[in-house]
Amino acid sequence: MDQAQKGQSKQAIGCSRGGLSTKIHAVVDALRNPLRFDLTGGEAHDSVQGFNILKSMKLTRKQVLADRAYDTNAIRAFLKE
Repeated sequence: MDQAQKGQSKQAIGCSRGGLSTKIHAVVDALRNPLRFDLTGGEAHDSVQGFNILKSMKLTRKQVLADRAYDTNAIRAFLKE
């Protein structure tokens, strides 16, 4: 029986050091209202997913406040553009 037959093909569950886990990557506005979010498995790197979410948004003259896990040269260069 493969993964799809077990019902696990679309689930955001991954194996990290702590075991099976899920990460929620979210973009919120100044009032903490959710604008975008994505679920990934626990092994997914924060900065890769954060970069993809930011690229999909219109960020004209916006300020971005993020956790240090999202502090990469690629994200900084993208935001400077």
